[in-house]
Order: sequence, then structure tokens, then C-alpha cells
Amino acid sequence: MTSTDPLRQQLVRYLNSSEAHASTDAALAKLAPELRGTRPASLEHSPWELLEHIRITQHDILDFCRNPKYKEREWPKDYWPKSAAPPNSDSWDASVKSYHDDLAALDAIAEDSSIDLFARIPHGDGQTYLRELLLVVDHTSYHVGQLVLVRQLLDAWPAK
Repeated sequence: MTSTDPLRQQLVRYLNSSEAHASTDAALAKLAPELRGTRPASLEHSPWELLEHIRITQHDILDFCRNPKYKEREWPKDYWPKSAAPPNSDSWDASVKSYHDDLAALDAIAEDSSIDLFARIPHGDGQTYLRELLLVVDHTSYHVGQLVLVRQLLDAWPAK
């Protein structure tokens, strides 16, 4: 069910669209498999590393929002993949699917009128649901910008 609350509607739009920049889907679309694990000269991350970092971080924030037994991960080790390239040919698509599944769960939190967006998360130390949703938007936007830059340097932008 879609919320009629303007704040909740805007949060869902921010989580799922570009509004002012390239969308996550556009930044991931039609990238040749042979480029997914390529780091351009003088840049730290490949498209795979950025996708996985976005996915892992988003999942971690979702877990924090809904899991009273949440365990904090170790930075940076637990937030980045171990290699520049996907481990196998199915990994990219599985990561994109997982990203979308978790995004749908975050949408559900944003739309759930029984959740006070300004309330502190009971097992947190002051974080609110609104803060966590905005953190996902901010973090993803930052790394989507990096992903677009990586693709430009790989001569793979815009998606062809």
C-alpha cells in the first residue's frame, strides 16, 4: 500500500529514483561483464566493488532498522568485497537483485504509518528511522556518482 503522507512519499521517491542525478539502476545498466571487475588507473574501486559496497551497506542499515539483535560490522573490512571482480558470472545479477530486495524492504519501512519516522530505534543509541533512511539515500547517491565516474573512465558511460 502506498502512503498518502508527503514525507513518506518523498522518502520512497528518494530511495528509488534519481531526482537530481543518475539513478542506481542507470549506473549499473548494461555494463559489459569484462568491465565489472576493472579498476581505472588511479582509482581505488571497480564497478563490482562499488555495487557490493552499496549493497552491503544498505543491507546493514536495513538490518539495524529491524533487528533488535543487530551486530555492528567492522569497518572497513565488512563493508567491501574481498576482490575487485565478481567471484563468478552470476554474482553481479545476484548482487543487483539483493540490492533491490533490500530497497523494497526499506520502502516498506518508509511507507509503514505504524513506524514513527522520528522515533529512536529502540536498540540504537539515538538514531531515528528517518535518519537511517536518509543515510541510505545519501550513501547510495555518493557511490552512484563514483560508479558513473568509473564507467566514464572505462568508456562505458552512458550505458550503451
